[in-house]
Amino acid sequence: MPKRIKQILLWLLFGFLIYAIITSPERAADIVQAVWDIIYEGFANIGQFFEALMR
Repeated sequence: MPKRIKQILLWLLFGFLIYAIITSPERAADIVQAVWDIIYEGFANIGQFFEALMR
């Protein structure tokens, strides 16, 4: 993908995120919380996997 198009798409994404946060902060907070929970659970499961391998 050309660098210029990539930069434009990133700015559009950034603008949309700002718009979404301003128009619905509660929903944006819910989404951030859900993403954080997914990331946390993923790392916890990876840790359990490696812990089980070490036994």
